[in-house]
Amino acid sequence: MSGETLQVYFLGTAGALPTPNKNPSCIMIKRGSDTHIFDCGEGAQQQMMRARTGFTVDAIFITHWHADHYLGLPGLVQTMSFMGRKEPLNIYGPKWIHEFVSYLEGISKTRLGFEILPNEIREGSVVPFPGYTVRAFSSHHGMPGLGYILAEDERPGRFDRDNATSLGVKPGPLFGKLQRGQSVVVEKDGQRITVNPAEVMGPPRPGRKIVYTGDTRPDCTEWKKWGNDADLLIHDSTYDDSEKERALEVFHSTAGEAGGIASAINAQRLALVHISSRYTNMASHIQDAEQTYKGEIFAPEDLDMIEIPFRG
Repeated sequence: MSGETLQVYFLGTAGALPTPNKNPSCIMIKRGSDTHIFDCGEGAQQQMMRARTGFTVDAIFITHWHADHYLGLPGLVQTMSFMGRKEPLNIYGPKWIHEFVSYLEGISKTRLGFEILPNEIREGSVVPFPGYTVRAFSSHHGMPGLGYILAEDERPGRFDRDNATSLGVKPGPLFGKLQRGQSVVVEKDGQRITVNPAEVMGPPRPGRKIVYTGDTRPDCTEWKKWGNDADLLIHDSTYDDSEKERALEVFHSTAGEAGGIASAINAQRLALVHISSRYTNMASHIQDAEQTYKGEIFAPEDLDMIEIPFRG
């Protein structure tokens, strides 16, 4: 599992109002053969078509119940049904997820070909997947809301081939066993000895990590311990810093505040999203974020995709 690809598709990066070039919130993360959607704003399925991602979705995570974060779901589940989906679809979200799924099923006058499973989660909830987890944390948006951290399991340390050979391990299947954490028995100098993985493997290496805040005021005190050293922080940056008072009033963040959070968690990259329709370019957002964060900053366009590489 340690060699899986990790790709992020920015399907919707607008604020509450769409623009001719930006759709409401929708982030897709593909990890190996798994596909998850984080928020599903209006027009999400068309963006999936444009990005050629396909419609095989394993789970959907909603941050909160403002319409620009979920209005794409009714059309998407209908399309999945038309395309013959049979597997249950898990939808995770904060308080009121059960009511929302009842509404979602109720507006359809035809029977879906699959079951929708609502899952209410809260801060600290962990949803396990093979090789990684998705953990929820509380956002600060004036209503029950969550952000999410996709974090891979630790990877094995580097295999010391030369040391293994010096201990009498011959190249071949025994190398693989040691790398998978199994001890092996070899013959060296006429004696049978046991070689343990700890003798030939370096210290474990961290997996990759992506943090998506949803709509929120800038505050990582409750989730820094989980999100620290993220490879990518996708943060609400609705306004530039000239609108700090407005951001505070409506429970959003400015780009400079997003940069402050990126610095606080030692993120490798910062993506500025949920951009108000008042802005025609992102120059001021980038400049403001640069004042508080010295890592890589970008303001993705809709349909942009980036791949998260391994570190070390």
